[in-house]
Amino acid sequence: MEHYKVHIINNDTYTDADSHTSVMELSKEYAGDKSKRILLAKVDNVERDLNYVIDSDCSIEFLDISSEFGNRTYQRSCAFIMLAAVAKVVGKDKAVWVEHTINNNYFCHISNTEITEKLLSDIKKEMRNIVDRNYTIEKLNVPVGEAIEIFEKYGLEHRKKALKYVKSLNVTIYKMNNYYDYLYGTMVPQTGYIRTFDLHMHSDGFVLQFESRKEEGVINEYKAYPKLTQIYAEYTNWSRILEVSSAGALNDLICHGRLKEIILISEALQEKKIANIADEIFSKGKRIVLIAGPSSSGKTTFSNRLGIQLKVLGLSPEIISLDDYYRCRADIPIGEDGRQDFECLESLQVERFNDDILKLLEGEAVETPLYDFITGSTKAKGKLIKMEPDSILIIEGIHGINENLTHRIPKEEKFKIYISALTQLNIDEHSRISTRDTRLIRRIVRDNNFRGFSARSTIDMWHKVLDGENKNIFPYQEQADAMFNSALIYELGVLKTYAEPLLFNIDPSESVYTEAKRLLNFLNSFLNIPSVNIPPNSLMREFIGGSCFNV
Repeated sequence: MEHYKVHIINNDTYTDADSHTSVMELSKEYAGDKSKRILLAKVDNVERDLNYVIDSDCSIEFLDISSEFGNRTYQRSCAFIMLAAVAKVVGKDKAVWVEHTINNNYFCHISNTEITEKLLSDIKKEMRNIVDRNYTIEKLNVPVGEAIEIFEKYGLEHRKKALKYVKSLNVTIYKMNNYYDYLYGTMVPQTGYIRTFDLHMHSDGFVLQFESRKEEGVINEYKAYPKLTQIYAEYTNWSRILEVSSAGALNDLICHGRLKEIILISEALQEKKIANIADEIFSKGKRIVLIAGPSSSGKTTFSNRLGIQLKVLGLSPEIISLDDYYRCRADIPIGEDGRQDFECLESLQVERFNDDILKLLEGEAVETPLYDFITGSTKAKGKLIKMEPDSILIIEGIHGINENLTHRIPKEEKFKIYISALTQLNIDEHSRISTRDTRLIRRIVRDNNFRGFSARSTIDMWHKVLDGENKNIFPYQEQADAMFNSALIYELGVLKTYAEPLLFNIDPSESVYTEAKRLLNFLNSFLNIPSVNIPPNSLMREFIGGSCFNV
């Protein structure tokens, strides 16, 4: 029997383990806080489920639901239980689609099935039954052909399409009490680990509510977000027009020579939406357009394209970036973590901004500031702007739709737009694509191409970006007068070509390796798409280069 030296990162201790020792056994003694429910571990920076058996000297970090990876494992396992319950209650022939998030919960719908309170009550009762029986969730490695046969029984056509593009001979699936599925990642070892959940009717489907990362036993609040729901419904309609609702379906169309058509229609749908927003702004006589959205949403390209559509209507747009209203670096407020918080509203010269906009509305000429990010100060000479009768201001920045930014500007002058890459494409029926993952991959590519940042530094700072968005952007999104979805159905195949070499360059010893590995596995679902047919005004060009707007 072999013996190995194991470093437990959680409490910085060392222990010996033999070749029969599982991560779960070690977690019971060495995880640290006994009140925490350990869901998985990182073994030498590789994500492992609790049944993983030690086979070499290694370091181990135990993770609970408060960690990003632990939270994903909880959500994935809870969704697995929900899908098994639906198969039992409704039948295996009814396809369940797990789609976008709503307040950190999953929106789902069941094909050809009316969602009622009685149905959700029955599904929830079966979920609770599965949890109480504490079934083992078994990890299996099976030939691709066998996996296809299994998923045929469940009517998962898009799962079968995805398996068509798997390069290995075998694939991982999970089994629980004669139910089989795979949700692209680690699972808890037994159903009893999933204690807290709920179901709530929403739109034409339902929301699967998860346990909060921050407070054990508390469920994430249900919120409706009607405007956001409408945008997701619009994107679903676009998916039908393009005949693409999953990665496998996209790959099929590429293989059948329809890539150029997909790109052209995707771009045309976005241009039509931008034109419609411009028409609404014009018809309402607005003079100030405020654009906000999370990182890597394509705000700059959108602003330029909207400006062109407004010119078509006879207006003369002037684009202002809120970044130019940053305070001098020395005056940036300190956040809760002791570092300067460049994401908070107080990091901007809010009163100067209001003064400038009011003067412009009154017809005065204003020299708006220009911020020098190298020196962290405002340049001596700014940009001179004067509004004419046909002028319209387009103001872009993360706080754009926060009313506190423009608290002195008359509401009748303002039109607010929220923009984000709200990915609706799934890998398959049960495996959604995270909007955050799409934006992170966009940012990795853009940061490397134009900002001199490596993939490792982008990933390392991503949690700070998300924290800022949660505080400063998402709470205000429903205040927008219009929403724009910047996601393109084909984009992940394009970004893959640029992102993969950057992610492969991250060493296994680095802390961000686990996330890099996860993103690489995710990108495996897509065929590479060359950028040659992407038009120069596309939002994609903001990230990969070649934009006609010089962004």
